[in-house]
Amino acid sequence: MPDSAKRSAALRFIVCLGIVSLFADMTYEGAHSIIGPYLKDLGASALQVAFIAGVGEMLGASLRFFSGRFADRTRSYWTITMCGYAMNVIAVPALAYAGNWQTAAILIIAERTGKALRGPARDVLLSGATQEVGHGWGFGLHSIMDQTGAVIGPLLMAAAVARAHHFGPPFLWLAFPAVGTMIALLMARVLNPDRAVTVKKQDDTKVLPPVFWIYVCAAGLLACGYLDFPLLAYHFESAKFFTQEDIPLLYAGAMAVNGLTALAFGSLYDRFGLNTLVFGILISLLALPLGFLGGAAGAVASVACWATGLGAQDACLRSGIASVVSMNKRGVAFGAFNGVYGVMWFLGSLVMGLLYTRSFAALVMFGIAAQAASAVMFLQIRGRLGRASVRSG
Repeated sequence: MPDSAKRSAALRFIVCLGIVSLFADMTYEGAHSIIGPYLKDLGASALQVAFIAGVGEMLGASLRFFSGRFADRTRSYWTITMCGYAMNVIAVPALAYAGNWQTAAILIIAERTGKALRGPARDVLLSGATQEVGHGWGFGLHSIMDQTGAVIGPLLMAAAVARAHHFGPPFLWLAFPAVGTMIALLMARVLNPDRAVTVKKQDDTKVLPPVFWIYVCAAGLLACGYLDFPLLAYHFESAKFFTQEDIPLLYAGAMAVNGLTALAFGSLYDRFGLNTLVFGILISLLALPLGFLGGAAGAVASVACWATGLGAQDACLRSGIASVVSMNKRGVAFGAFNGVYGVMWFLGSLVMGLLYTRSFAALVMFGIAAQAASAVMFLQIRGRLGRASVRSG
């Protein structure tokens, strides 16, 4: 197949999976935008909110270590992806019927488990296409479609909360995009039946390159110092910075910034490598002092910095892995990466939840120190990552 035809086919596939992620993020991010205040209304404390969010993210990432290995072993990438997305259809709308924060926590964790199941398999399929168009740009394009859904979902929740004057019933509205996810995924499978053919052994690589594990450790530090939006939203509502209806609108704005910056950071990554991610980390550092020490005026700026940092991560972290790991090991690589990332996110969330009740200044210092350390590590391995990328290309 000519290079132009390969590129066009790859773009179509990225767009197809982007539509799937658009509906999925309408569902999850719509729920995520009000989970913090919803748990608060159900009687959860700040520590419990941070713990639930952290456990959810930990399982959503750490279980990928096993699902990634399973995906590489079975090569059932489509089946695993479909099963993972199907859990959205059940778990998220069911939050409307959670009568206490414990039940809500179980459903939140169930949704994250579904994400853990589908994540590595989906990323392997996606990385086969981004290889044709540039990993940074390809993942950035997917991310902006992903984040389009992440904008629409919270806007939908804002309208639903304004109508219901309560956080529970609006979760039922998310059943529609949840079903849309499955329809879009089936269409992607039918329209792109040969895309999975790219996922086959291309070499005899049996182990992951050493620089990959240093890269994973740096990403783990970044996750440890990164703030959970539910805790930030909990703080905003407790401090009376915003009304209930404003919280999902604020999150929608954050997701719009996330998507736009992901595409920009993805293009920059293809030119400047890890320097791009480090620049994003320097911006995300500002979210902590602005959010907890800056008052109402700083709150909006903190969300913008938080979202920009996520945009950099969305575009750059997966691109770095795809650049240095051969296709036949990417399921394992994505799974291991997300496993470490999720555990460290949980530990960081737990620490921040504890510090929230004691000292905002200590919380801010902890987050900044962890993220700054990760930036230093990424700077130190720039050259090694580039050389590994050349060898694997």
